[in-house]
Amino acid sequence: MDTKELYREILNEHNVNPLHKEPMDDATIQLNGVNPSCGDNITLFLKTKDGKIESGSYQGSGCAVSQASCDMMLDLVIGKTTEEAQRLGQIFMNMIKGTASEEEIEELDEAGALKDISHMPSRVKCAVLGWRTLDEMLGLKKDKASAAISHPDCPV
Repeated sequence: MDTKELYREILNEHNVNPLHKEPMDDATIQLNGVNPSCGDNITLFLKTKDGKIESGSYQGSGCAVSQASCDMMLDLVIGKTTEEAQRLGQIFMNMIKGTASEEEIEELDEAGALKDISHMPSRVKCAVLGWRTLDEMLGLKKDKASAAISHPDCPV
């Protein structure tokens, strides 16, 4: 199976059968992320305890790339510490910029399939929406993380 076919298969699976696309009533932190230029919209929910992400989900609408990337991200960060989730987010952003090593990209598991998004500038903002929202979310105090975050054109 070539890389493009694998990319399509992984992207389609996470878009059509997302594991984490549902509301979360007991989230300890939530944040809305929007790409106003293309209409992608997510609300990310996390349940954290003692610095660890115990569970997570999202709701939203938008293109397959934005929704699947968010689902893949949650697969990766649930069960990790918030610091580890932020580190993985930085690796993802470096991958999109083309500066991540192959070893780092392997740490991203299925999200590493999105590495060729960097060659599709109009899709970059879609792929990074969930990751940017997560990073901003984890950087905010719980009591302040109920606002909407807007990522106009999401330049990496």
